[in-house]
Amino acid sequence: MRRLSFSIAASVTAAAVLLAAGPVAAHHSFAMFNRDRIVPVSGTVKAFQWANPHIWVQLLVPGKNGGPPVEWSIEGGSVNALGRGGGWKRSSLKVGDKVVVYIHPLKDGQTGGELVNASVNGKLIGPEEVN
Repeated sequence: MRRLSFSIAASVTAAAVLLAAGPVAAHHSFAMFNRDRIVPVSGTVKAFQWANPHIWVQLLVPGKNGGPPVEWSIEGGSVNALGRGGGWKRSSLKVGDKVVVYIHPLKDGQTGGELVNASVNGKLIGPEEVN
């Protein structure tokens, strides 16, 4: 009987782990980004959040016709992916840096997008080419 109880408990635990793994792998959709376009956006780094599950860049972009700056929220990949495959580091962007970020823009036209890469002082941070 004890062996049967252990087997049932192990089966229930395995099922729970498998059920929980689906939502973790599919926790985020990129459907809101227009991945057919890459757009350069120039501005000043307001904040750089180097944290999982995704890094974020808050960028102050000059307003149109001399208006006040507009804040853009740029979502990047994970710390691990950007660090290993992209050459990014916690120190890649600093508050106050003048940058050009290359993004897949939001489909709804709002001020934000998905990070493709960034350039600081004319130098790309990672190895990914931007066309």
